[in-house]
Amino acid sequence: MALSLGRNSSPLVTAIGVTVALVAIVGTQFLGWEWGSGQLVPTIIGVVAAVIAAFVVLTRRG
Repeated sequence: MALSLGRNSSPLVTAIGVTVALVAIVGTQFLGWEWGSGQLVPTIIGVVAAVIAAFVVLTRRG
């Protein structure tokens, strides 16, 4: 899948992104999760997603 930055993403990165998006949609629509509401699960998922994204960006640059 071509990204807007002109790079190709691996199937693993695409799968992780789709999974995180699905968890976020299900969590907000059916479980009442809200960012910044003090709930632990959505905060942990957000932090893990940010760490994975930072790792992918840093490993692709170097």
